[in-house]
Amino acid sequence: MNPDLTKIVSLLNDASRAAILDLLMDGKPHPASELALFAKIKPQTASFHLNKMLEIGIVSVERHGRHRYYKLTNNDVACLIESLYSVSPQSKPNSFNEARERKQIEYARTCYDHLAGFVGVQVTDALSKKGYIEKMELDFIVTQTGENFFENLDIDIDFHESKRRSFARCCLDWSERQHHLAGSLGNALLESMFDRNWIKRIPKTRAIEVTSTGKSELKELLSIEL
Repeated sequence: MNPDLTKIVSLLNDASRAAILDLLMDGKPHPASELALFAKIKPQTASFHLNKMLEIGIVSVERHGRHRYYKLTNNDVACLIESLYSVSPQSKPNSFNEARERKQIEYARTCYDHLAGFVGVQVTDALSKKGYIEKMELDFIVTQTGENFFENLDIDIDFHESKRRSFARCCLDWSERQHHLAGSLGNALLESMFDRNWIKRIPKTRAIEVTSTGKSELKELLSIEL
């Protein structure tokens, strides 16, 4: 018997649930009250929607005392949502601030726990052109020279390959319509870039800013002009 697509389709056919999922795409755990505020709904309504998402397994919950924190179940769910964005019509910004935020999001953002947007695709393309990774269907393979490159960024390839999750997946970028690097390797690269102050988060959004250090290092290591 085939999987029941009607459950996931009916779940996403709601503006409030879509807004909740959009915030959860930052990869962080959020309390229901924060998700309700973001979706502009009552906390009780947010809890109802979150329970529906828990039932089909696209979100998970962490309990800390009396508090519950929700997040996307895994990177595969994030890639599914990202790919749905790519085939969805884009609404027009209603204000200057919305237009600015969309521009920031399209330039660079977190897609759950890896780098997406223009910068994410540029980094992935550069890794491929340098011969550090090779695309094979919907996965990336790390070459020998690629292992050396990632080791210089303190990324242990063997360790990340052994994790109980996808290693180097292709994730379809909704704004660029191209694949960016996801999986445990994509996450390790994102964290390494944060640690080196190449990138930093823009508050209250999942948009990412590339620092002057990051622009310099990406140009030197990957020949990327930002």
